[in-house]
Amino acid sequence: MKTLYLSDLDGTLLRSDELVSAYSAGIINRFVQEGGCFSYATARSVVTASKVTSGLNLNIQVICHNGVFIIDSTTHDVIRSNFFALEETGYLAELLSKHNVYPIIYAYVDGKERFSYIARFVTPAMRQFLDTRIGDPRRCEVNHVEELYEGEVFSMSCMDTEVSLSQIDSIINADNRFNSIYQKEIYSDTQWCEILPKEATKANAALQLKAMLGCDKMVVFGDNLNDLSMFQVADESYAVANAVQELKDIALGVIESNDKDGVARWLEANVIGRNR
Repeated sequence: MKTLYLSDLDGTLLRSDELVSAYSAGIINRFVQEGGCFSYATARSVVTASKVTSGLNLNIQVICHNGVFIIDSTTHDVIRSNFFALEETGYLAELLSKHNVYPIIYAYVDGKERFSYIARFVTPAMRQFLDTRIGDPRRCEVNHVEELYEGEVFSMSCMDTEVSLSQIDSIINADNRFNSIYQKEIYSDTQWCEILPKEATKANAALQLKAMLGCDKMVVFGDNLNDLSMFQVADESYAVANAVQELKDIALGVIESNDKDGVARWLEANVIGRNR
């Protein structure tokens, strides 16, 4: 039986310094070298995910942007993708503007990925995020709402207070045409509401990746609400000790925290050197 082991990154595989520890990298690289099937499913883009996982020698596809893309970890070629339909983008742009919400918009414009924002509408939470992306070639400041939603849009990241975003999350969830992830950002504790195409979930991408790799079983690891759907379709799911309670409630087990290399320690204790 071939098993796919799939881990979230931030708060799960990554320590609080946003890096994979030398210990975790060593264990996972050994596991992969022995023929193990290990990958990650992250809210990050492949650009930033590749930087924080540079010590890992992965040789299979990875899941990025919370399930929007399945991407080749070596070439960064997009294998599977999800975009908003043009009318969906128009509807969301009108809805968000009506509520004075001007998010960071991720899109492909002229074949290149970019994230756009309007400087005069940047919230303190958005500023914290943008300050971590200085020099990123995808970063694009625009002046008008029409420019903000240009291209093939695949993610809308609203970052503000719970008061300003809770109503947006309620409207999106009631609509049922989209996927909304409403959670605290783990490094800054700011409120995020990420709006994605309906089919863009970690669950859908994980099942697609499992089938693509010819795996019979899937074991997943996570810490936050964006991992819920992935936990619901996995054969086994493990929440790190620092995970939100909602995830612990549906997990098969709770393992050590991200800062104690919980994922790698579980692999070392339960899988490495055994029949996979």
